[in-house]
Amino acid sequence: MLRGLGISPGRAAGRVYRMAGPPQLPDPIPVADTDAEIDRAVRALEETAAELAQRAEKAADEAARDILDALAEIAGDPMLDQSVDQHIRAGMDAAHAIHAACADHRQALESVGGYIAERASDLDDIRNRAVARLLGLPMPGVPAPGHPFVLAAEDLAPADTVNLDPGAVLALVTEKGGPTSHTAILARALGLPAVVACAGATGLADGTWVSVDGGTGEVGTGIGEEAAGEIQRQAHAERDRLGSTSGPGRTADGHPVKLLLNIGSVADLQAGVDAEGVGLFRTEFLFLDRRTAPTHEEQTSAYAAVLRAFPGTQVVMRTLDAGTDKPLPFLGLADEINPALGVRGLRVARRQPDVLDAQLDAIAEAARASEATPWVMAPMVTTPGEVTDFARRARSRGIVNVGAMVEVPAAALHARRLLDELDFLSIGTNDLSQYAFAADRQHGDLADLLDPWQPALLQLIAQCGEAGRAAGKPVGICGEAAADPLLATVLAGLGVTSLSMSARSVPAVRDALAGHTLAQCRHHAELALAARDPEEARRAVRQAR
Repeated sequence: MLRGLGISPGRAAGRVYRMAGPPQLPDPIPVADTDAEIDRAVRALEETAAELAQRAEKAADEAARDILDALAEIAGDPMLDQSVDQHIRAGMDAAHAIHAACADHRQALESVGGYIAERASDLDDIRNRAVARLLGLPMPGVPAPGHPFVLAAEDLAPADTVNLDPGAVLALVTEKGGPTSHTAILARALGLPAVVACAGATGLADGTWVSVDGGTGEVGTGIGEEAAGEIQRQAHAERDRLGSTSGPGRTADGHPVKLLLNIGSVADLQAGVDAEGVGLFRTEFLFLDRRTAPTHEEQTSAYAAVLRAFPGTQVVMRTLDAGTDKPLPFLGLADEINPALGVRGLRVARRQPDVLDAQLDAIAEAARASEATPWVMAPMVTTPGEVTDFARRARSRGIVNVGAMVEVPAAALHARRLLDELDFLSIGTNDLSQYAFAADRQHGDLADLLDPWQPALLQLIAQCGEAGRAAGKPVGICGEAAADPLLATVLAGLGVTSLSMSARSVPAVRDALAGHTLAQCRHHAELALAARDPEEARRAVRQAR
């Protein structure tokens, strides 16, 4: 049995096949014509960028398109071409120059930290594709054995994962990655069981029969075809059963826990999804990769489209979550030594309050145009003083429901004070884990610290839930923890009133809540809080079911 971090629930079984590896660099060769060698290298990068852009156009999922577009932009970055040019003029051949240039840029991104550091591994994929194209070698990527299989890899690049066929790939297992990696995000979007940070995954021989449990993080080896077939039959039956469920989120005794969606635009809304609204509308997707800020009309139109898609329901809009960790060219923010701890989220308003004011103006107009009542929250809130100022700005524009993200331990510790000024809280478990445990979200060796079952993280959530109960105000979860069906019962027991997730995660979470009373959920919460570590917490709650 191999063990990792389960980041997308569900069970599957089948033969495992490993991702094709990166191209091997040949020994350096002398360069006879420097200019011709530069042309070869630049052309390989241009063709790689064009291929990624074409795949983005064909991608059916918006998240996939965004990832591929970003990759194409990196591959076509003139700064990368300049770096390649410098290395070749210093004596390198084209293949080694591309390898060195991508390494330089990777190191630069990693030094920035935060969101940008999370994109550093994208350069590895660009390097591998460009070098393979240059040398005429097979392109690294997903195997095609001709039958459904479990995909194992050291890590999965965005360009590989975005076009995965759920009909061919049964589950994902990687040696690296964490709860917020590309693998995690896209596995949940596709409804595939997935386990990351699983040591030994790439040591499995192609064709080995394995079972994967994306809830427990266990990968079983040594099973046979008959056992695998039975696991698959059970998994299909479970999916069919969950697909037939509908209605609002409720515990067995009728206690409401709203089931909401995380989206980046109205294009993310899937037909037939039975959710109760939007728990996280990431408005920053409208701002990404722009040299100038979107106009008032552009913002108003985008916000109104989402409000009209969910008439009469809860739609929570997060104001611009960007800064030195997610730099936007039009903001013009200076580089920082540690961006994850710098000017990001609401803190941008300290330097450029007009950006926040313009966004609130557009949200208010969108609300009037759609005759809806949006819920608006600020990211990266830390102190009661910050929420006082944000609430004043929002309410002066007629926005009624004003809240804040709890992503910083200080905000959780002062949850009662925050709710004196606000109407609701929404807990971002991804960042709250990162800051509470001082662990980079993309650091594979620290994935266990970012496990949403960590008792210390649950204690911070409990403080927010208790503050919400005392104030009679809602407290939601919009981090990846909300998509875990078993953990949903714990969160409900901690006082969480809504869970926001990807559309494919809703049925299983609804079913888990419906199978337990509120008293049972509270008991689950007590067990998890009393545990010494995530494994003990999961085990205690699972045994209590």
